[in-house]
Amino acid sequence: MIIFCRQSVLVNISKRKPLTSASTRFRVRAFTLIELLVVIAIIAILAAMLLPALNKAKTRAQGASCAGNIKQLALASQLYADENNELLVNNHGIEETKSRQQNWVNNVQDWGTGDGNTNLALLRSGQLSPFLGQNTGVYKCPADKSVADNGRRIRSVAMNSLVGDPGVLTNRFNPGLIQCFKTSDFTQPSLVYVFLDEHPDTINDGFFMNRWDEYKWGNLPGSYHNGSTSLSFADGHMEIHRWALPTTIRSPARGAVGGGFPADPGTDYDWLRERTSSRRL
Repeated sequence: MIIFCRQSVLVNISKRKPLTSASTRFRVRAFTLIELLVVIAIIAILAAMLLPALNKAKTRAQGASCAGNIKQLALASQLYADENNELLVNNHGIEETKSRQQNWVNNVQDWGTGDGNTNLALLRSGQLSPFLGQNTGVYKCPADKSVADNGRRIRSVAMNSLVGDPGVLTNRFNPGLIQCFKTSDFTQPSLVYVFLDEHPDTINDGFFMNRWDEYKWGNLPGSYHNGSTSLSFADGHMEIHRWALPTTIRSPARGAVGGGFPADPGTDYDWLRERTSSRRL
């Protein structure tokens, strides 16, 4: 029986068909060059269709983040006034900011190698910083990519020059308008802005000022978000306002394009002037 089994096995093995190699049993079909080019073209078309939507989503996200930053600054300003018998925070010009270091924010920016461009300690030493938990990110719009000679600049927010104590600059530029030193000085708090984005070409100190009887931009508001800027108001509410004119929505040109270019027509200029302060009676 043992010999018979062995022979059976040998017979069975001999009857098997020879194994074929994997290369002959399975044929892998590759893309032709034309098919590959068609796939690449379809991907490019889909990417081109999606890119505008992605850019809009990114812009909206940056705008929401910027509005949140300014909202935090507005809240810090209110907390400061609550702890200081309604007195509003100091809002000084360039020289007084540098010499006294007692401003709401203590950095002065330029396009060169000034310390105020990159030194976060100057933000932390400002009068509002204790009410912000030393958070320096709130001073910067995420869409602001301006870079000075010594690095990326750290602030894009400014404060209405007619809100707060401007020190030696009190009513020098707009004597016909009310300077609000205390929260009780606001006659219409819902119509007076406090903080806003400033255009990278004109921002230096934290003092946003125009001579409002002249139709010339000295300081230009920002337009980072599809031609819009974020503003906080004295009553605590926020607005995102879209500017109407291309002369206001200027591309950054590095080197202070402001300081006197005409606001003509005056559509945007009038809108911001009407929300800067009230006329003296």
